[in-house]
Amino acid sequence: MSKDDPLIFKGSKQRTLGLEWELQLVDQGTLNLADKVLPLMEAFPDIQWIQPEFIQSCIEISSKVCHGISELEAHVHAVLKDLCQRSKNLGVLLCGAGTHPICQRLALITPLPRYLRQQALYGYLARNQITFASHVHVGMPCGETAIALMREVKAYLPVLIAISSSSPFWRGYETGFACYRQRILASGRSFGIPPSFADWSRFCEFFSLSQRAGIFENIDDIHWDIRPRPALGTLEVRVMDSQTCLEDAISLAAFVVCLIEYLQSTSEKDRPAMLPKPLPWWLEKENYFQANRAGCEAQYIDKRGNILALKEIIECLWSELLPCASAMELLCYFEHLHQRIVSGVSWQRQLQCYKKTGNLHDVVMLLVDELWEGLG
Repeated sequence: MSKDDPLIFKGSKQRTLGLEWELQLVDQGTLNLADKVLPLMEAFPDIQWIQPEFIQSCIEISSKVCHGISELEAHVHAVLKDLCQRSKNLGVLLCGAGTHPICQRLALITPLPRYLRQQALYGYLARNQITFASHVHVGMPCGETAIALMREVKAYLPVLIAISSSSPFWRGYETGFACYRQRILASGRSFGIPPSFADWSRFCEFFSLSQRAGIFENIDDIHWDIRPRPALGTLEVRVMDSQTCLEDAISLAAFVVCLIEYLQSTSEKDRPAMLPKPLPWWLEKENYFQANRAGCEAQYIDKRGNILALKEIIECLWSELLPCASAMELLCYFEHLHQRIVSGVSWQRQLQCYKKTGNLHDVVMLLVDELWEGLG
């Protein structure tokens, strides 16, 4: 392998982490999505933590490499506060959610070479993918560890969907889903549940063959819910909807890093029987779908066909993770996230607002207000 080989895993001994948080650009007057990423990027000529995304109504905070959650929170807070102010100066508001409640038009693609190639390949599907996500990167020592943990974390995708769901509306309609974003992405080529690989060499074989066949140009073209990022030395967990405020986004990152620490430090046989385990592909898909549909209220089917309440699985997992959270000084983030789950995560708060007022513009303002209020 050459030093530029995309499959060289640039691992780190320390547990580093990072956050990619996709935010919606909203017109201050109409509250509809605004294709303003290009003028907004002109306002950030020297700040590397702000990035354009696939569609022009989205901007991404891409954090620096951090060595703890408190460092990540302070960094993202500073970037977000600056971003919100500069956006407002352009007549643009920011908010976070997996989908925009009222937008009914197709997306305008950001004119960067990679994105334009994707638009040419996917046609209508590309312009229909008006979705927004939260991605958490966790540093890995090597590719072998990343692939092993990717297999482990895959079983917990329904849990991660449930606690992060923030997309109950699409094109002005109540969808009946907690996380409709994933149903939109399901039409794409490489989204959703990843395959399981026995080891790093099997993943390398897969990618090399796919690249040779012209399926993927680089690893960024693989949009699985969890993927290794060799160039960054991380495992990237991508299944979560965009969060509505800083505290929710950081608490979710704390949960992900604690879950990975727990899975790496315990064996399956020592974990409670209720916790998720690898399942046949069709059961994985069913549990995934049910979490998309009902969030924490979903049912979960185990390998024996027993039907469990996902909420009870989450409570069991919570108890298991608390000692780890305490040791990593993450309890305050866990308490916040647990309170959200008890009182209602974003998709439930959005629905409550809509049922109270009957106006989806009020839902957009709720999202805008939650982001601003979260800045303190």
